[in-house]
Amino acid sequence: PGSISAAFQKYLQHLGLQDFPCGLGSWNKSRCNARRSSRAQPARLEQALPPGEESPEVLLELLRDPHSPWALPSDCSPQAQRLREVVVLAPELLRGSRVSELVKSLRILDKGVEEVDEGLLQFQQLEELILSANHISRVTSAHLPRTLKVLELCYNDVGDLQDLCAQPPPELQHLGLGYNQLCGPSQEKQLTVDFWPNLVSLDLSFNSLTDLLGLVSQLTTLQKLRILLLQGNPLALI
Repeated sequence: PGSISAAFQKYLQHLGLQDFPCGLGSWNKSRCNARRSSRAQPARLEQALPPGEESPEVLLELLRDPHSPWALPSDCSPQAQRLREVVVLAPELLRGSRVSELVKSLRILDKGVEEVDEGLLQFQQLEELILSANHISRVTSAHLPRTLKVLELCYNDVGDLQDLCAQPPPELQHLGLGYNQLCGPSQEKQLTVDFWPNLVSLDLSFNSLTDLLGLVSQLTTLQKLRILLLQGNPLALI
């Protein structure tokens, strides 16, 4: 509890990936066994299914029909629906942590997360990580996938950037740190091209930054920066 890994596992349970019509069970037993025992081509769709089993087409229809008891609520993300459909077509992905390899965008908002743990590294294709409105005070950059392009930490308790800047994702384009606890000139030294060579958007709004000239002198090294938010800091009074 309190880690991103724990929050993600709870999210998977909410999606019901282990349950009918997704997952591994009596409804697709022969298909899964055939994939395990042979590297040959998948069984032809026209072959008769054993009693009690369903074809992938029927299982997908149960997920897609808005009147189905297994349909997701209309406000769920397209990614959630995609994960369920992929697991229907390839249920063997549920073994180990292979489902996480499919995730490109992860949004965990207001779930009491306190720790960005190393389990995040299993998301080998992750490009967008949204962790707003949690209780994160420290982010260790070694736990962030190198593929990350968007990191949003708005409404957290981040007060120091040193751990985040030790080895940040080199392709990161947006860093959101609004409504945190950043203060003092020591933070400004972490906001240079040496750490963020591809940063396009930076949100530092509503922190406790006071040195406008010192901050700007560091930010001028960010040659790709196009969006900068500073409102809500004491330096905005200058």
